Amino acid sequence: MALGVRSRPMIASIRFQNFRILKKATLPLGSFTIILGPNGSGKSTALLGLEALANPSSYSFESLATIGLKKDKGDKVVITVKWSKPFEGNSWERIWPEAGTRRHGAQASTVEPQDDLHRIRVYRFDPSVLVNPTQVQPNVELGPQGEGFAGVLDRMQGQEPERFDALNREMARLLPEYDRIVFAVPNNGQKSFALRTARQKMTIPARNLSHGTLYCLAYLTLAHGPDPPPVIGVEEPDHGIHPRLLREIRDALYRLSYPEKYGEQRPAVQVIATTHSPYFLDLFKDHPEEVVLAERTNGEARFQRLSDRADLSEILGDAPLGEVWYSGVLGGVPAKP
Repeated sequence: MALGVRSRPMIASIRFQNFRILKKATLPLGSFTIILGPNGSGKSTALLGLEALANPSSYSFESLATIGLKKDKGDKVVITVKWSKPFEGNSWERIWPEAGTRRHGAQASTVEPQDDLHRIRVYRFDPSVLVNPTQVQPNVELGPQGEGFAGVLDRMQGQEPERFDALNREMARLLPEYDRIVFAVPNNGQKSFALRTARQKMTIPARNLSHGTLYCLAYLTLAHGPDPPPVIGVEEPDHGIHPRLLREIRDALYRLSYPEKYGEQRPAVQVIATTHSPYFLDLFKDHPEEVVLAERTNGEARFQRLSDRADLSEILGDAPLGEVWYSGVLGGVPAKP
């Protein structure tokens, strides 16, 4: 792989201080990270932290602070980003209530790694949003719930036809009842999309597609886009997906994080996803360095990379990773307060 393709700065960890239930917690990150844990363990809060890094002025101290903290007493909310090589040793802080910043360490080059933070995107796809017609715009982007989806597909068809063709082939492989994404113009200046059936060549409008089909198409579109954000957060990519397609959804996200393995000539994207699913987790048994357990104890959440467990091999044996986690042996499961 060419050196320039992998030259984008990568986040090594994010430290949270007084950030809701993440009072004092560090989230380790790699090219791909799947955060596993029960409700209320800090998974969604970590994704909120990504959004706060991207748009700090959109969040107040009161909306982010751990319960009981007061800014008039000098309390602060801090998110600290640490970078991997070649920026190892450098960090960047976002601070509330001032929404200020601090940089630590000498930069390894003239590139400022924090310059990409504003381009972080977190996706929580909503089928009712994905199906909406989109106003045609030259630079439409996919919104956090799927806003602009039809416009993104239309833009890919017009500006990146090879990618659009590849997306259609992949869709037809995963969803063999369909063979093509097609478009309609429901109102002046708007576009909507539909899928064409493989046998009857009938057009099924987006609003009539199943939620699972829409989720699958959204993740495939993210994976095949020409210029994805440098860091992507995804809330439960397994949600609404048939278990037989979970591997394909993982591979779509892997296409972002490990582009060279899929013949992509673009920088790698850091992907941070959350899950509750033991079936989805099973797909990562051979990559424990990609799995982070989230737990909450005495009202505070913490994170631990699965590969850092000294007893991991002994615990796992030949059992599926999801089954071992579900049993509670690894932790990261609901517990009594």
